[in-house]
Amino acid sequence: MRNYVIIDASEVSSVDFNQVLETSADTLRYNLAGTQTFVKFEGDMPSFLAGKTAYDRSEMLTILANEEWSSDDPI
Repeated sequence: MRNYVIIDASEVSSVDFNQVLETSADTLRYNLAGTQTFVKFEGDMPSFLAGKTAYDRSEMLTILANEEWSSDDPI
């Protein structure tokens, strides 16, 4: 099952791209303000995301429909 975790833009440097489905910082999608992004993973939550809230696809779609994230791009 695919999970999603929202992180602050300042945390991007701590992302281990070997443990998430994105390939680099350049492939992340940010909110319209550029202050937050999210990463996707399957299986166990990567240790660098410990303590963060994981969302399923339905929950993430609801979040992305919010005007803070509004975009026509699919996840």
